[in-house]
Amino acid sequence: MRSNPTGRQLRFGSELRKLREHADLTATQAGRLLGVQQNQISNMEAGRVGVSPERVRALAGHYGCTDETLITALCEMTADRTRGWWEEYRQLLPAPLLDLAEIEHHTQHLRTAVTVHIPGLFQTVEHAREVFRQDVPALPPPDVEHRVSFRIKRQAVLYREDPPPQQAVIHEAALRMQFGGPEVARRQLEHLLELSEFPHIAVHVIPFAAGSFAGSGQSIYYAHGPVPQLDTVNLDQSHGPVFLDSDSQLRKYLVLLGRMETIALDREDSRNFIHTIALSL
Repeated sequence: MRSNPTGRQLRFGSELRKLREHADLTATQAGRLLGVQQNQISNMEAGRVGVSPERVRALAGHYGCTDETLITALCEMTADRTRGWWEEYRQLLPAPLLDLAEIEHHTQHLRTAVTVHIPGLFQTVEHAREVFRQDVPALPPPDVEHRVSFRIKRQAVLYREDPPPQQAVIHEAALRMQFGGPEVARRQLEHLLELSEFPHIAVHVIPFAAGSFAGSGQSIYYAHGPVPQLDTVNLDQSHGPVFLDSDSQLRKYLVLLGRMETIALDREDSRNFIHTIALSL
């Protein structure tokens, strides 16, 4: 029995619950169909116990789910029980930060839109350190360094053999924020330019001249799963990541991202825009 399920384990259980509720069955009824007690169904849906792929398929059959792509994706979720590198931070950082790294590790495609911060996966060590130094209440120096090292290790997803496509929309305000002073800001922009040359990383800038736009007050981080039902939205809040995965929430943030991407400059014009700001520092 797991006492502290990971975010991925919780999400898997949540998806099982959605299938059961869609079939209009109680946990007790589902248990009878599967030949187990109601509390076993509850533990599965709470991510507290492992579930074999065979049992996933049995549940899907009882629930009348015929979406084979979703069933296969759920089977793959429960079959993968490897411990990721982020587990070494389990006693050092809040659990939602580890859940974010786990989501990035398994994602098929990442999309982000930010207005005042450079996306975390694109930040330099100096920039990230200054960002964490601004936390309220102030973090002790060791905690700042734990967060910096964790953020940099997350960036390995950019350089692995099969990196997921990354699409980032960055507002001009974020490019002009001088975290750590002009020199640190210039090196951050130069690093962003280097990343933008990678074929799997698309950086698009929204200039001040674009005016107002929907979603401008939020930082949106959208991770595409193997099927749309397993997508996840992360909203970066002052108290940490907030994960959303209901159908209505996913649709809303896909629309917002689409609108931002539509008004942003193309890749080449964005690179030129960033280069001009870097030269001014």
